[in-house]
Amino acid sequence: MRPRAFPYTLISVRNEIYDGRIVRLVILDGKWEVVEHASAVAVLITDGAKVLGVRQERVAVGRTTWEIPAGLIDPGEDPATAAAREVAEEVQLGGRLEFVTRFYVSPGFTDEEVFLYELHEASPADGTPDPDERLTPEWLDAREAWRAVQAGTLATSGVTVVALQRVLSRLGANG
Repeated sequence: MRPRAFPYTLISVRNEIYDGRIVRLVILDGKWEVVEHASAVAVLITDGAKVLGVRQERVAVGRTTWEIPAGLIDPGEDPATAAAREVAEEVQLGGRLEFVTRFYVSPGFTDEEVFLYELHEASPADGTPDPDERLTPEWLDAREAWRAVQAGTLATSGVTVVALQRVLSRLGANG
């Protein structure tokens, strides 16, 4: 896990409640519950109006989701290297990565930060999904995916929503 970049200077008491593989739960000053989470990357891959995502079971929400390729940044790994690794592992592609943005997932309770990239000049790459992941790559039209997200029939991640909006903006579409 990465150290906090800008520690909150008014914190006088830090009580660690749980320390897991990718999360740590702490209570700050006896009142703020904070989930410290490893940072992640996500990669937008397009072909015209189509976006490449992966279908996978997400136990935390009890649903099958469709999300752009994404994963955690390993300790000591920089975000661009993690993005290249994840896209090779999840959809067996490589290419030129363009940094798009970074943002906190839900800063009211977690320090998890996601780095979004876009893949250009895609070409086949060697990569094997993590053994505990069952991924099914699937191209969806960005407009259709957006309508399904709005209707609640397509479960996805926040970073995928940001990526879809990037594509829709480029297409001049409202969604």
